[in-house]
Amino acid sequence: MSWFWNRGTSSPQDGEFFPPAGSGSAGKDGDDAPPISEESKKWVGFDPTGLERAAKAVRELDSSPNAKHALDLAKLQEQTVQYKHQEEIRKQEAAIRQWESERSRVEQEEKRKTLGAETQQHQERAKYQDQLARRRYDDQLLQQRQMQEENLRKQEESVQKQEGMRRGTIEYEAELRHKNEMSRVQAEIQGKTKMERENQDLALEQIRLKSSEQRTTVLQSIKAAGTLLGEGVSNFVTDWDKVSATAAGLTLIAFGVYTAKMGTGVVARFIEARLGKPSLIRETSRLSLFQSIRHPVKATKKLFKRPSDPLAGIVFESSHEERLRSLCKATINTRQNGGLYQNVLMYGPPGTGKTMFAKSLAVHSGMDYAVMTGGDIVPLGSDGVTAIHKVFDWANASRKGVLLFVDEADAFLRKRSEVSISEDLRSTLNAFLYRTGESSRKFMLVLASNQPDQFDWAINDRLDDLIPFDLPGETERLRMLKLYFSLFVLAPPRVTWWKTPKSIPLQEGVDWEREIEQISKNIIGFSGREISKLAISWQARAFGSSEGVLTKEILDHCVKEMLAQHEQKVRWQKGH
Repeated sequence: MSWFWNRGTSSPQDGEFFPPAGSGSAGKDGDDAPPISEESKKWVGFDPTGLERAAKAVRELDSSPNAKHALDLAKLQEQTVQYKHQEEIRKQEAAIRQWESERSRVEQEEKRKTLGAETQQHQERAKYQDQLARRRYDDQLLQQRQMQEENLRKQEESVQKQEGMRRGTIEYEAELRHKNEMSRVQAEIQGKTKMERENQDLALEQIRLKSSEQRTTVLQSIKAAGTLLGEGVSNFVTDWDKVSATAAGLTLIAFGVYTAKMGTGVVARFIEARLGKPSLIRETSRLSLFQSIRHPVKATKKLFKRPSDPLAGIVFESSHEERLRSLCKATINTRQNGGLYQNVLMYGPPGTGKTMFAKSLAVHSGMDYAVMTGGDIVPLGSDGVTAIHKVFDWANASRKGVLLFVDEADAFLRKRSEVSISEDLRSTLNAFLYRTGESSRKFMLVLASNQPDQFDWAINDRLDDLIPFDLPGETERLRMLKLYFSLFVLAPPRVTWWKTPKSIPLQEGVDWEREIEQISKNIIGFSGREISKLAISWQARAFGSSEGVLTKEILDHCVKEMLAQHEQKVRWQKGH
């Protein structure tokens, strides 16, 4: 519809409207009216009453107080429609962007797949080229080997030909020499044979004369010897002075031989007891006269050496240390006052410090220590009794006193009621019991065993004190680790006076204090010997590394290996 009004001026009046241009009301005269167009023909017969009603509604709306609000509402509705269209546009744009992103992702995925395929193809091509290169190299090696073998074969053939020629020459020369020698020998034999045939009668005559002379000489010698012997015996028997002198001389000779034999044995036993060392003693701090002459510096230092802390360098539990210090003090006072020494048994797992403490106790108390093992007595057999007596005679000859430490004592001090014990070992045990029946002022007996329940009941009766040596706890393990870490890593001990060892550098940035504390918590069940071996392994691995530095990796690796070895030892001990 082409009807309109000017809203900015005034509303059309009822019945007032503006028909479209070219309508039939443009002029009264039909002749002057313009021709009706096709567009105007569409409005012919149109009923304008509807438009009138609409105009009336518009006038009423304009006269209404809510007209302005209705216009604003219409504007809002239009803006809402526009916002909806813009929202649809944004959704379409977002969908377009998402589609473009998805397309980009797909393109990137395709590119990545393509790149992966190309990379795999390059790898396969490189692998194939490497295989070809290896094959070419193997073929070259094979050809070189074949050429070398061919050259060697040719050289061997040449050497064999030369050797054959040389051997043929030597054989030919030997054959010629042999022929010449055979010809010479044959000629000599023929000449000798001919001469012997010619001189055979003369030789027979000479043999007869020589045999006759020898027979006559032998007969005359026998007659003269018999005559002299008979006259001598007759004169000796008839002369009493000669008989008495002969008897006295023989008696003196026998007495001299017997005296020399017995005196030599006594002197030998005295020298062995005073100066020598029995074969059963494996280690001792007691110096003989010859050793003092051979090592004067060591002997002099020993004379001026003062007692020190017996537990220096040894770590035990605090209450156990107090007991051991009490034993050391009692031993010192016993030696100074000339009292009777106690016999002590140290029992516990191996590597818990029994031998170390026994040596320290002897040195601290001013005594000499001597170490022997029970396993050395068993193979002696019948000689075990003599060996035991030699040990105690040697100990009784000491001026300072001897701490006799018997390690693995259960090896020969077993129950005599056992069927497996031999008569020789039973006799050796009886000799040991005889020499230790009473407390001594010359020696202190210290036994060490891992199985004290196997001792004979008489051995237990001779023991005055039983000291257990248990595995170290966490506190003791930490103290041992710090001690051995300082001893073997930070400040290795001096081996010789002219060579000062250097400390091992440590890796920077590692809290070694915390690492050692953690290790002490992990090595549960380790003995003191195992802990010292762990520190020695740190030292060895650091010396064997290319940088010569102790790192955390070396520390952890050694701990891991020692833990595995400890577990294996435990399984062996349990019989698994």
